[in-house]
Amino acid sequence: MLNNITVIVPSLNPDDKLKEVVNGLREKGFKDILLINDGSDDKHLEPFEYANSFDECEVVTHEVNKGKGRALKTAFRHILDTRKDIVGVITVDGDNQHTPEDIVACVLKMKELGNKVVLGARDFSGDDVPPRSKFGNNMTRRVFKMFCGINISDTQTGLRAIPYEYLELFCDIKGERYEYETNMLLELKEYSIPFEEVRIKTVYIEENSSSHFNPIKDSIKIYKTIFKFLLSSMTASLIDIGLFAILLIVFKGFIDEKTSTTLAAVLARVVSSLTNYTINKKAVFGYNQNGKSSIVKYYILAVCQMGASVGLLHLLKIAFGVTGSFLTVVLKAIVDTILFFISFRIQKQWVFKKKL
Repeated sequence: MLNNITVIVPSLNPDDKLKEVVNGLREKGFKDILLINDGSDDKHLEPFEYANSFDECEVVTHEVNKGKGRALKTAFRHILDTRKDIVGVITVDGDNQHTPEDIVACVLKMKELGNKVVLGARDFSGDDVPPRSKFGNNMTRRVFKMFCGINISDTQTGLRAIPYEYLELFCDIKGERYEYETNMLLELKEYSIPFEEVRIKTVYIEENSSSHFNPIKDSIKIYKTIFKFLLSSMTASLIDIGLFAILLIVFKGFIDEKTSTTLAAVLARVVSSLTNYTINKKAVFGYNQNGKSSIVKYYILAVCQMGASVGLLHLLKIAFGVTGSFLTVVLKAIVDTILFFISFRIQKQWVFKKKL
């Protein structure tokens, strides 16, 4: 039942809890346990030596700490090179926060579903959940849902059962540390990889003090992609609004107000959209697939968004009796802010959607 599954356990400076993880996996019948020593110091090598004494276990070592993301990618690549006949893998944290029963449940669910990634999802509503874990997960979960259109109840879970067919893709995902796990979840949406959650026990040992997660440093890395998109959109918006305001002044006295508003909006959007497309494609989404479909889709979206911007602007000017350049610019900024959130979702899920 579990013979064709590889368990991946990345670990940095472990204590005896890693031994408990290994013992629990072996007792459940797992025959292939791959531990990644991510640059642990000499004082913390004994748990790896203990694991390595069993035939079921293999230890791969990073000479220096490279981060959990790199440890997982090292494991995926090693498996692709040495294990061609397995069904899939399951990633497990080395601090004994995942029970053997939950690990088995996720593996069985993956085998049942075939091509779906299975995520072990904890319940964060309990009073026993450490505040930083509850806050971090709730915030990330809302961001995922609002900006990325992906509904995951436990964005920090390290218990993930992954079919073999997706390992090559996951080797190429950006990120070296904790942000890599977040990027993995984002790629599920990007590549339309189906997933399902399995409810697991919420276990925190010593208030999660063994975690190497740095709330400030690692959160910045986790939200890096989202920050870049926001910066790209803000840059384009500033260009759009700034050029719109300048053109309104330039056109004043030469053409009527309605025509000048429309023409200024169109010209400003052409320049800002070219800037936004280039930045989003190269710097934000890292979209490098062949073909011109992305720019065609982008400009279909841009035309629709421009029409919505101009149309809503005129409707609101009439509704509120707005006249004059300053108030028109303010009103346009409000309209485009609303359209920004809509555009983000469409770009991520349609314009720059990646294919396997």
